[in-house]
Amino acid sequence: MSTTLQAPPAPPTPLRRLGSAGVLLLTLAAVVVAAAVHVTQGTSSIGALDLIRLPFGDTDGEAARILLASRLPRLLAGITVGVALGVAGALLQAVSRNPMASPDTLAVSAGAYFAVAAAAAFGLTLPLFMSGLLALLGGLAAAALVMALAAGGRTGTTRLILAGSATALALHSLTNLLLILFEEETNGLFAWGSGSLVQSDLEAVTQLGPLILLAMAAAVLAGPRLDILSLGDDTATVLGVNVGRLRLVLTLLAVLLAAAAVTVAGPIGFVGLCAPVIVRLLPGVHRHRTTVPLAGLVGVLVVLGSDIGLRAVFGGQAGVDVPPGVVTSLFGAAVMVWLARRYRDAGPTRQPPIVRVAARSRAAFLTVVTACAVLLAGAVFLGMLGGDTWILGGDLVNWLNGRTGRGLTFVLDQRYPRVLAAVLAGAALAAAGTAVQAVCRNPLAEPGMLGVTAGAGVGAVSLLALAPLAGIWPMFAAAIAGALAASAAVYLLSWRGGLSSDRLVLIGVGVQAACTAVTVLIIVKADPWNTAMALTWLSGSTYGRVPAQLIPVALALALVLPLIVWLRRDLDLLSLDEDSPRVLGVPLEPVRLAALGGSVLLTATAVSAVGVVGFVGLIAPHAARALVGAGHARVLPVAVLLGALLVSLADTLGRTVIAPAQVPAGLVTALLGTPYFVWLLWRSRAQADG
Repeated sequence: MSTTLQAPPAPPTPLRRLGSAGVLLLTLAAVVVAAAVHVTQGTSSIGALDLIRLPFGDTDGEAARILLASRLPRLLAGITVGVALGVAGALLQAVSRNPMASPDTLAVSAGAYFAVAAAAAFGLTLPLFMSGLLALLGGLAAAALVMALAAGGRTGTTRLILAGSATALALHSLTNLLLILFEEETNGLFAWGSGSLVQSDLEAVTQLGPLILLAMAAAVLAGPRLDILSLGDDTATVLGVNVGRLRLVLTLLAVLLAAAAVTVAGPIGFVGLCAPVIVRLLPGVHRHRTTVPLAGLVGVLVVLGSDIGLRAVFGGQAGVDVPPGVVTSLFGAAVMVWLARRYRDAGPTRQPPIVRVAARSRAAFLTVVTACAVLLAGAVFLGMLGGDTWILGGDLVNWLNGRTGRGLTFVLDQRYPRVLAAVLAGAALAAAGTAVQAVCRNPLAEPGMLGVTAGAGVGAVSLLALAPLAGIWPMFAAAIAGALAASAAVYLLSWRGGLSSDRLVLIGVGVQAACTAVTVLIIVKADPWNTAMALTWLSGSTYGRVPAQLIPVALALALVLPLIVWLRRDLDLLSLDEDSPRVLGVPLEPVRLAALGGSVLLTATAVSAVGVVGFVGLIAPHAARALVGAGHARVLPVAVLLGALLVSLADTLGRTVIAPAQVPAGLVTALLGTPYFVWLLWRSRAQADG
């Protein structure tokens, strides 16, 4: 007779002894304490003692006026938004069975924000209910697109986050375009785009608060079916749950809650990600009937805690100038990085499908290169002719020979640095994207997804805020420092007994979100009313470029392109899987570091030259593989030519389509790149399903 030894049960902790009801009450008490602290903060001299004296017949009405007109609306807005986003995040994570799903990572908030900004840009003054409905439609459209591209999240976390992040990037680009073109109509929406709890009355809370409570009640009632759904689709179907209908209804509820939150206070980032994650860490809380309302209460704590901390560190005026969404985004980025570090395997997304093509002959490759070079030369020629002042080809020839008048000479002397800046920056971003996709083994990755572009943007914007008249080389140094810091953080945080490509991408997205939040903080603290300059820079623009600004990009290309060519065979093996390079003797980590280091240098110099331009590092390498095959010896030159062609055409379009006004080149690349990216995701989804 054998005896099985069992480990003694772990001693119950105080929280475990409380049970789920006790944890719920304790969290509610924490919310009450946070609310009491929150209401004592503000820009006026009214403090806690003044508010305490109010119930005892204080004759001074100033404290009551401050409380009712400013502090109470702000507090109730924070509570409303926290509940809505916390519950929305809990529902989305339960429906997709993905701990990184949230209104932010699924682009719901970005879609709602774009819809509201579009209404403001076109001069539509809508009542609150209609604004909420518009935000709901925008959020639904974005969520439907992301969930369709990621097969409802069932194809893995990495694919879901990439689809959501790219969709959000495209929507933010469209929103920034509206903010630039309709600056007067959208005044104040830039800071509001990171969330704002500043409220002039209780209208938004009183109208949308009951709707949020009803949606939360419906979510709580669906708790038992969510418990069954967590066992798996097949098990839930056997137990009588209509899985498709349940997912649809709960997704609609989540989007409704997120849209209501955006209507009240703008898109406050990552609350819907953080709150459910914190709830899952609490012991003894497992049933969705408890986790859903708990996520709402924890969401309130995150929002109020961020607002309290913001004003405690920067003073009461910071509550007006700085969006609390900046703080929640930083906190959420940290949570996302923590989740990604625990992430081990992405299943089918570890080696995501790409468009396979047969190996091309050398003649076909040379034909493609020649065609791309001719198209690029045509784009440069068109860029020199086009703009707010169109010139003739003969004038361009005369300028090259030094025979033009003063007016045309001035125009062309100002234009050629812009054209060359677009060409060099596009080439640099395409080469960087080629290296990043090989290292990540993911054709949906790009330098922006690894936080490199956003880190370079933080460095450049910091210098612009501190020293607006800084020279070219300080700007380059600031951009390279920011890019290096971001990329080093991503690499070190991704290392966990080895480097997983999925973990690298997920942590990169988290660092990108943190860098974006820091950029917004710098802009609103430095000059909250002059956002057009910063928006133009962050959207990628060649305006005002001078020849000296081209030198860092040209030097980076001269250094890094030979390096990538030298590593071409190693990158071919690295893009296959983790084991083949090791078996064949490829020094894996040195190759990764060299490729990532080169991409960081290229991205930073491109950002210092033209600002933040997205999608080029994603589209150009993939299009090159579709044309000439997967070998990096052929992909690299074609990708460089295509990247230069894309940014050059985008810059020319931006300078001419609404001249004399201008659309930044980065926004045009986003508009051109989004449909291609959607098609790419959809095609790879079809291949994965097949």
